[in-house]
Amino acid sequence: MRPGNRVLVIMGMTDKQFQSYVRFLLDALKEAKDEPSEDKRNEKLEKVIVNLQATLED
Repeated sequence: MRPGNRVLVIMGMTDKQFQSYVRFLLDALKEAKDEPSEDKRNEKLEKVIVNLQATLED
């Protein structure tokens, strides 16, 4: 490959990787749900939202 050329690599997720991602997300949502403090619960939910948005933008 010559300098300055770029290669686009599109990589998909395996079923196991996707399941792992969903488990991580589910765990974070359950943790937020079980948080007794509304302020801390909102902080945890905001973190999940930010992480999901960052995933979409990658």
